[in-house]
Amino acid sequence: MPPSASASKASSGPEEVEALHRLVLDSLDDDQAVETVSIPLAGKSSIADHMVIASGRSTRQVASMATKLAEKIKAQCGRSARIEGLPAADWVLIDAGDVIVHLFRPEVRSFYNLERMWNFGDAPPANED
Repeated sequence: MPPSASASKASSGPEEVEALHRLVLDSLDDDQAVETVSIPLAGKSSIADHMVIASGRSTRQVASMATKLAEKIKAQCGRSARIEGLPAADWVLIDAGDVIVHLFRPEVRSFYNLERMWNFGDAPPANED
């Protein structure tokens, strides 16, 4: 069963939200995540301000990226991120309140195709400047 984002959204100021979003993107980049996409949700959904979707090449890489990211969020933002799906590491959800992160193995990501469900055609990949 896929993980669900059921934790309520933490209320943070715009600077804190953007700092958390940048931390997530930088951490995934450092861990060599593949095809990282950031979808702005502000005004579209009340669950979070950003959804980040990325892939790892293996379950080991997905689990490692998720664990490191949760540790960085705790250390740098002082909040505990909720993690679901870590034991199997096919699809791991990290709920940091204002930013929801989905980490997938490529096959699982293709199957669920979250980008198509949430994107509405207006979000460029996160690594584009």
